[in-house]
Parts: sequence; structure tokens; C-alpha cells
Amino acid sequence: MSDPIHLPEMLTRYWREAAFAPFQEGVEICPLIEGAPGVALLRYAPGAGVPRHLHTGLETILVLEGTQSDERGDYPEGSLILNPEGSSHSVWSDAGCTVLIQWERPVTFLP
Repeated sequence: MSDPIHLPEMLTRYWREAAFAPFQEGVEICPLIEGAPGVALLRYAPGAGVPRHLHTGLETILVLEGTQSDERGDYPEGSLILNPEGSSHSVWSDAGCTVLIQWERPVTFLP
């Protein structure tokens, strides 16, 4: 069994100082647990987004800063979003945001 991963001060400091790498145009990623299931931080530049995709497992998002949006609405800081298996959407942030994301299985990008 693997040891637990402890990230002290996640909500107050860690995510602001974490090392991010390019993910999609205007979106950066900081993997916390790679693979499936996975956990990461995503940081959206103002106006950036992720194309339409299908969830092949549950995705859980906690908005740490800013507002994340999809076709169903806007999710400001502190919002918890649960995207169940079989759901699909595209995601963007008009002003920029940072989220903590957990997924059971990878998404499938749609045309």
C-alpha cells in the first residue's frame, strides 16, 4: 500500500505556489496524482478553456479562485461541481480561475 500524500496548507497557500506546466492553450496543470484516478490543479488564464469532452467516470471540481463556466452556468470560488459518468461539456473561464480536479477515468474529447 502506498503512503498517503499530504499537502499542507492546500486551501491557503499550496496551490498558489505549486509548479504548473502547459496542458491546453491558456490552461496549465499541476498533477498531484497522475493516472486514473487522478488529481490535479488546473489554472485557466482569462478567456481560456477546455474543449467539449465526455466524462467516462466521475469528475469532481472545487473552484479555488475565480469563476469556472460551462454550458450549464458559472461556478464562482468555493463551488463544488460533480460531473457524473456520461455527462459532457466544454469549460472556460472569462476572468481566469484555479480549480482542484479529481477524475476516476480520463475524459474523451469530442469533435
